[in-house]
Amino acid sequence: MDTRRRRPGPPLCASAPPREQKAPRRTFAVQAPPPIGYTAAVTLALILSAIAMTLIVGVRYLLASGAFALATRARHPNLYAGLDPQIRREIWWSLASAAIYGVPAGIVAWGWQNRGWTRIYADVHDYPLWYLPVSVLLYLIAHDTWFYWTHRWMHRPAIFKRAHAVHHASRPPTAWAAMAFHPIEAVTGAVAIPLLVFAIPIHVGALSLVLTIMTVMGVTNHMGWEIFPRFMWQGRLGGWLITASHHQRHHEQYGCNYGLYFRFWDRLCGTDRGLGDFARAHAQAARRIDAAGAGRVAAHRRGAGQPAGHRD
Repeated sequence: MDTRRRRPGPPLCASAPPREQKAPRRTFAVQAPPPIGYTAAVTLALILSAIAMTLIVGVRYLLASGAFALATRARHPNLYAGLDPQIRREIWWSLASAAIYGVPAGIVAWGWQNRGWTRIYADVHDYPLWYLPVSVLLYLIAHDTWFYWTHRWMHRPAIFKRAHAVHHASRPPTAWAAMAFHPIEAVTGAVAIPLLVFAIPIHVGALSLVLTIMTVMGVTNHMGWEIFPRFMWQGRLGGWLITASHHQRHHEQYGCNYGLYFRFWDRLCGTDRGLGDFARAHAQAARRIDAAGAGRVAAHRRGAGQPAGHRD
């Protein structure tokens, strides 16, 4: 028998001593660029959205201006007599402006629906109900402020000659002149509402109302007659609102009455010169009719071989 002592070994259940643990390596994930197909798809979606908005703006212009032009013909049948070449030019410039308005509107619309870029909301309960009219008023005030100062800048001699003279070439303006802008001026108008939707929350329905007011006032301010009731352009309320009566003076004298919806900035800055004179525009229309009639009579007599001054 082996009587030698053996060193006692570790108990069978004993655990091995803990090993020194190394700190995990920090790795940095490098995000791969989006595939070319994704970028192309987004670009195509933005282009299609811009085209769709261009069509919407163009059709909206044609419908609104056409409707108020028909109203003008019913109320003042000869007011636009002899202005066919001018009206064709107004329509051409306006449809060109519609394309410029459609680009930022289309990009923002796509971003709202697909990326949540803007502060437009669809659930009416996201904000208190009292905020709906407040948001409309905020947008109109902000847009009017932008319009006043960019419009006033447009009347500086250099930029007026280069761009804003296109709009003032309408003498007198008609319902078709609402968007008859040089591209430079169209850009200043096209970015206003798209910029506001990133700053001021607004329900999509309230935004539609703002765009409707913008369209209606843009057209009616150039019609050459007053479609709104007297209390909106005379008296206490009329002292602060802008309608065709106020904007008519701007097209008569140029250096005044720059606002779009409200007379606040004009009154504050001393550029408000009151209401315009529709009688002058109507008298010009009568003279155009008389001149056109005399021209037709002279042409008929020349065709018949009679001297222009001949009387029967």
